[in-house]
Amino acid sequence: MALENTQIQDKVTETFGESVMHFRQEKDIFTFEVSADKITSVILFLKNEETLNFHFLTDVCGIHYPDSNVNEQFAVVYHLHNWIENKRIRIKSFINGETPEIKTISNIFLSANWMERETYDFYGINFIGHPQLKRILNMDEMISFPMRKEFPLEDSGRTDKDDRFFGRTPSNC
Repeated sequence: MALENTQIQDKVTETFGESVMHFRQEKDIFTFEVSADKITSVILFLKNEETLNFHFLTDVCGIHYPDSNVNEQFAVVYHLHNWIENKRIRIKSFINGETPEIKTISNIFLSANWMERETYDFYGINFIGHPQLKRILNMDEMISFPMRKEFPLEDSGRTDKDDRFFGRTPSNC
């Protein structure tokens, strides 16, 4: 019997109640939201529950919503895969924009280690309990987080760039 979305929804709502919400099918992936304080419990449950078997973490990434209210300015998105049933799910957890932090899942999935480091590096999201949360791709001296929407797209101090070469002149800018 194939694993159905309703089965997943029933199992997680039965166990976590109102901490899991907004279940929906988005294109070809079943998606739902989890409150940030329950994310490790929900992911551990999805991995260990015999009827669900989400044993593979495909991705962890961040999203910045600067125009949202302060409690939903960032989201951490987890993609899990059940190899047995070939079923994928997406879990979204919204976090506070003033202090963007969430518990690590690197103790559940070892592969989350680098994914969480990359998310920290580009969004500044602190993964509480991470064994070595530091920049992974950008320079250690960098003080900003380049995937945040407030990060400038161009360096205004560049002297090696001539706008004429890019079709920009003062008349058409």
